[in-house]
Amino acid sequence: MTSVEINAPLITISYSLSVLPNLSDLLGVAVKFRWIIPDGESYGGMVAWGNQPAALFASAFVKRHQSGLLRLDDGFLRSVDRTEPPLSIVVDDLGMYYDATRPSRLEALIAGACSKAQQSRAQALMAAWRTARVSKYNHTREYAAELPARYVLVVDEAPGCHSIRYGLADKAVFQAMLEAALQENPHCTVLIKAYSERRRRGHFDSDALAANPRIRVLADDLHPVSVIEHAEAVYCVTSQLGFEGLLWGKRVRTFGMPFYAGWGLTHDELPAPERRLPVPLENLVYAALVEYARYIDPETKKPCEPERLIEWMGLQRRMRERFPRTVYAQGFSTYKKSIVRRFFQGSTVLFDQHPAQMSEGATCVVWSRKDPGPMPANDVSKGGNPQIVRLEDGFIRSVGLGADLVRPLSWAMDTRGIYYDATAPSDLEHILLYTCFDDELTHRAELLRERLVAQALTKYNVGTASWRRPDRACLSESDKTKPVILVPGQVESDASLAFGAPGIRRNLDLLKAVREANPQAYIVYKPHPDVVAGLRNKGQGEDDATRWCDEIVVDVALGKMLSEVDEVHVLTSLTGFEALLRGKQVVCYGLPFYAGWGLTQDVLPIARRTRRLMLDELVAGVLILYPTYISRTTDRYTTPERALDELLAWRDSNAVTLPWWRKGLRRLLKMEMRFKQGIARWFTK
Repeated sequence: MTSVEINAPLITISYSLSVLPNLSDLLGVAVKFRWIIPDGESYGGMVAWGNQPAALFASAFVKRHQSGLLRLDDGFLRSVDRTEPPLSIVVDDLGMYYDATRPSRLEALIAGACSKAQQSRAQALMAAWRTARVSKYNHTREYAAELPARYVLVVDEAPGCHSIRYGLADKAVFQAMLEAALQENPHCTVLIKAYSERRRRGHFDSDALAANPRIRVLADDLHPVSVIEHAEAVYCVTSQLGFEGLLWGKRVRTFGMPFYAGWGLTHDELPAPERRLPVPLENLVYAALVEYARYIDPETKKPCEPERLIEWMGLQRRMRERFPRTVYAQGFSTYKKSIVRRFFQGSTVLFDQHPAQMSEGATCVVWSRKDPGPMPANDVSKGGNPQIVRLEDGFIRSVGLGADLVRPLSWAMDTRGIYYDATAPSDLEHILLYTCFDDELTHRAELLRERLVAQALTKYNVGTASWRRPDRACLSESDKTKPVILVPGQVESDASLAFGAPGIRRNLDLLKAVREANPQAYIVYKPHPDVVAGLRNKGQGEDDATRWCDEIVVDVALGKMLSEVDEVHVLTSLTGFEALLRGKQVVCYGLPFYAGWGLTQDVLPIARRTRRLMLDELVAGVLILYPTYISRTTDRYTTPERALDELLAWRDSNAVTLPWWRKGLRRLLKMEMRFKQGIARWFTK
């Protein structure tokens, strides 16, 4: 038995269905809205949504035109938020999976033979589902309160839901289900997961149940995995949570006839239809998740397998659970506020709150090393220690400068300090000191590094001019052995110099030190791109740089330039890390995050960094484990590998020159910088 094959465009009499995002990609064919079919138009059948009233009109339409009808509905792993278009649907040419009154394509698939390979895949899918902690919808948070030592879960459902009626049940069975849960589990608390969507009440009266000490109602909209995981049994009428209970290996009691009941896998109150005979759990899982449902990759918009969507959903869940429900952000510009919300999706972000408005033990978000300001008084005995999360640009950022207000692909989100501050520990330093870098992780880092180098990608990916090292054919024999050293300039007011360069802090002083240590070298100085763009001030005395170097390069793509030099000498510039990726010798005159691990030549010691790392261990910590990446395609969390895909597409589509609106913005930023300089000079007179 195989799933439904679709080889020609489909029609629908529902306009809203015809414009449903992702639908054509999920089906693999176009879906056209038609009330009347023109003569000669070829189509493969009609589609309708489930057993909705519009499907009745579609059935009549199909009979009149003697064509087939495909019923669609949300898949069992649908989306992050229920308000979003589905990333998975089911397609049924016989009925609908929740309609036990007649056969469905899913029933036929479950009853079919399942090979050993398919059974193994089903087992792996169940393990992946549990590891990723996914459900049909994935926007809600894990249940944070303490659960009873022993409990069973009773699942409420939406009143009037089609799955109840077509699952051979009615509202009266919900009370019978609750009574059975109490009687069959005398030593357990009964947790009721109440229905609370759109402020509609479910089948249980929470106030009336409050008098029973054995019953606890969970009225909050919570992620169901939290309570399924430790339940001794799951009681449901037709809810999908019964199916998810099976995926978690739980005893499941049904009081309707959902698609997963009647196969000998659940304890059913109703007799099973004769067409449903006992099967292994793997048959049910493989049929439902692999054969019956269709999936789309949210990032590529191409069809994918359930494993890919589970992996992506699992990433969203992990990232959304890192911070509390509410975080407080202080001192962000209007431009950055929307980006902060994007990087803290899963939490509500409140900006610029007075300390009195913050909750006990508040999590406060600030940019870089900024002072968060007054914090609320905290009772340590109640776990009231505040948490500061410091944000900074990531290491694979954008095509364009942060000073130009180009939206970032990645940020560092640090709860201990910030990566460039060598005066105190940071999350990155903790990762590099204590992570066990296994073979899988380091191999992933190796592939990432090789791809970065091959594509000449860097943090900002700006610069259009080319540069080549001096032609050795034109040099004397003694000059041919001279190393070519790149010295990258930095913005001298940058915090990374204030907190990571206890000795030399000026670009000119760095050039002098490099020249004194390497009198015979060919030294190339590259000013910081923000300075070149006129968005930041030149370093003190930087106009005299030509006295200490052989060449100054400006509008050159750094990724390509690094392949032409032998060494890179830095204060704290990220260019040093990018040079390490390319196997270059790096000399550090400051204390950047990549120094002190045995991979660089360090002028200054860093006592805290006692571990020696391999290059790909450093890459794994810096590019995989530490930053947070947000996709430009989905606005959701993503991986560094996908960030590279999007960065390449961004770079390839980017115009050589700035668009008119970016040029105008740059002029405004320059005017703002000059105004601030004028004010500063006026006050220093």
